[in-house]
Amino acid sequence: AAEARAGKDIQGIPWERLQITRQDYRKARLEQYKNYENFPQSGELMDKLCKQVESSSKYYEFQYNTRIVKPSILHFQLRNLLWATSKHDVYFMSNSTVGHWSSLSHKMTDVLDFSGHVAPAKKHPGCALEGFTGVQVSTLAVNEGLLVAGGFQGELVCKSLGERDVKFCTRTTLSDNAITNAMDIHRSTR
Repeated sequence: AAEARAGKDIQGIPWERLQITRQDYRKARLEQYKNYENFPQSGELMDKLCKQVESSSKYYEFQYNTRIVKPSILHFQLRNLLWATSKHDVYFMSNSTVGHWSSLSHKMTDVLDFSGHVAPAKKHPGCALEGFTGVQVSTLAVNEGLLVAGGFQGELVCKSLGERDVKFCTRTTLSDNAITNAMDIHRSTR
């Protein structure tokens, strides 16, 4: 926590030993890399909906550390596999399972296991009732009482946090480059 507050890169990238600064690398990447979108213009909508954080304000501050929670990430480029819904609740991937850690109760619980077959309990329009087997989760979003997980093959799985069963499964695309990199959950403004 002290190292992060002192400005050390939380990913452990030794920027001081590289020939490019973090700021210059980020600028070059933003200028040169074209993001793929399953849903065109979704980025513009996100810019309108998301709160901006001022660079001088605190985005987070460490309060408690534990070694009980063992998150795992399949690939070094994956992000969004850890989601804090409050100061006390964290959802994360651990091997093939989405887990929940409560810093109030100091307990960890399994929320959704992807190691076997995952399928919705009821049929909904557009839902893949047969579900999926062996989903490799590439991204998570947890908000508004929902957990949504995206997979390497375009899978999308939705579960209500208050219920046991999966609510909805679908595949966003059938293309070869089908990985779901990021997503978010927002309450409709309508």
